[in-house]
Amino acid sequence: MNFKGGDEGLNATVYAELRKRIVTGHISPAHELSTRGLAGELGVSQTPVRDALSRLSAEGAVSIRSKRRVRVPEMTSERFDDLLRCRLLLEPEAAALALPLLKPADMERLREMEAKLSAAIAQGDAAGYMQSNYDFHFTLYRVQPQKTLTQLIETLWLQFGPYMRVVFGRVSGAKLNDSHQHALDAIKAGDVAALRKAIADDIADGMGLLGRTGLTANDSAPRP
Repeated sequence: MNFKGGDEGLNATVYAELRKRIVTGHISPAHELSTRGLAGELGVSQTPVRDALSRLSAEGAVSIRSKRRVRVPEMTSERFDDLLRCRLLLEPEAAALALPLLKPADMERLREMEAKLSAAIAQGDAAGYMQSNYDFHFTLYRVQPQKTLTQLIETLWLQFGPYMRVVFGRVSGAKLNDSHQHALDAIKAGDVAALRKAIADDIADGMGLLGRTGLTANDSAPRP
């Protein structure tokens, strides 16, 4: 990581790093973050860390409990359903907008990400799954020109990433209906309806199936 530059550049770099950790699930739900600990780990002062955490709090990714303690919110059934509904509304649209703009280099990268994703699922590699899944979707979504749409989708991923990482680790042996290859087939055919369906199916089978499994497990767990 490169933390050189002025205050604005430093704040942006720290924010990007913490954002990446949250969206790929490297920080788990209910995990408390210490601004001092993060600053020491990143080799910066607490000021850019606080700035980054404030931005992430505004995006719903963390809950600030005090100046020094920040927590990643736990998932609830109501919040889960809300996030799932929003993803199903926004992501198929982003994919459809990107379809006519995709170049051969984009397709090659998508194929590489799909291969890594399939390998991660087969190996039960939670970290590999989260990173490859993120890379696949946002390689596709960022091709389309509606930047606000992409930002809204990223905000949703920030809120469910930590939870999905934990759930995948619990049920990694379960067979997922991986719809990424269906998405690639739809892109190759130029079939926008099939692409919309593949993305929606991926969200429902990934976030929907795994996520609801985790919520059911939490609901049935004995309370202290």
